[in-house]
Amino acid sequence: MITAVGHADLAPDTLRLVEAELGAVLERLPGQGPGLVRAGAGTPLAFGRAARVAGRPLVVLTPTRHLVPAPPPAPDRLATGELLMLAGQVRLLEYDPADRDACVGADERMIADCRRLLAVWDGSPSNGRDATAHLVAYARAHGVPTEVIWPEGAVREPIAGPPPLTGTRRTTTVGAAPTRTLDETDRPR
Repeated sequence: MITAVGHADLAPDTLRLVEAELGAVLERLPGQGPGLVRAGAGTPLAFGRAARVAGRPLVVLTPTRHLVPAPPPAPDRLATGELLMLAGQVRLLEYDPADRDACVGADERMIADCRRLLAVWDGSPSNGRDATAHLVAYARAHGVPTEVIWPEGAVREPIAGPPPLTGTRRTTTVGAAPTRTLDETDRPR
């Protein structure tokens, strides 16, 4: 299975560039199986569209809370709806889509189960919102072949609002068991 992760804040023109680049990569990777992506905007949507054009089955991971599908954050609702329409299969996973650490845990779980990672990443370090650098490092540390996609001319858009709080200690639950405990000293950067 091919998994895709990356920035959610892609500019509209960048979304089209990334979609085309992902399509070209999927075309040259025969026999790698379906694509897996966590529901959301930006990279997941570009990957979903590219997988559809490449004729690859798409598996979308979507959050549940207490065994009931969880509504995505408002900015991701249209993209998530499109992804669900493109999906040949939807997998449910217990995590809070509004909790960055829970989303990172869900992404780590996807990466642990994949044969190849496609990362839409501009090379920037992880911050209070975006964990793409951490996910690339995580995949590489676990021996997952990783290909970074960042087409020439690609840009990101600023996301409104403050970043999530840091320095709080919490356990992130993915599936039935806690995956890890984070605090500000070991938070991915």
